[in-house]
Amino acid sequence: MLYNKIKTLPELIKALKKSRGKKDIIFTNGCFDILHVGHVAYLQRARSMGDILVVGLNSDSSVRKLKGKKRPVNSQKNRAKVLSALACVDFVVIFNSLTPLNLIKAIKPTVLVKGGDWNVKDIIGGDFVRSLGGRVKSLPYVKGFSTRKLIKKINKINHREKDTTENTEKDYN
Repeated sequence: MLYNKIKTLPELIKALKKSRGKKDIIFTNGCFDILHVGHVAYLQRARSMGDILVVGLNSDSSVRKLKGKKRPVNSQKNRAKVLSALACVDFVVIFNSLTPLNLIKAIKPTVLVKGGDWNVKDIIGGDFVRSLGGRVKSLPYVKGFSTRKLIKKINKINHREKDTTENTEKDYN
C-alpha cells in the first residue's frame, strides 16, 4: 500500500503496541494545510526526540472551526498523503475534535511536541504525558515561514496576475 503510514486510531494503536516500552513515541499535531520548510524542519526536529513520530492531523471540519471557512486549502486526504511522504514521519492519524487530547490519551506518547507558539505549560495533553513519565517540548518556529504568510503571498500574486490579465483582455477588445 502506497500510503501505509496513514492509520485510523485503532490501526495506529495496534501498530504502536509492538514498540510500546521499547521505543520513544513522539506525538505532535496540527493542520499542516500547505506544507512548507518550517513544517518540515519542525517535524524533523520532533522526530529527532525519539524513535517513532506520530502526527495527529486536524480533519477538514476541525481546520474550518480553527482557521475559518476558507480553510483548509488542501483536503485532509491530500494533507495526510503529503505528510506520510516525509521520511521523518512514521504515522499520520486524522482526528475530528478541536484538540488532540483524546488522541494523546489513546496513544500515550513518551514525548509530546508542539510549535513555538505554545508555552510548554499550556500544551494540551502535557499534564497527561508528564503523569506517565513523559516529556513535553515546545520547539521554536523557523523564522519567516507560516501558512498564513504563504497564503497571503499567493493571493497577492494572483491579484497581480488577475490585474494583468484584465488589462490584457481590455487591450484586445
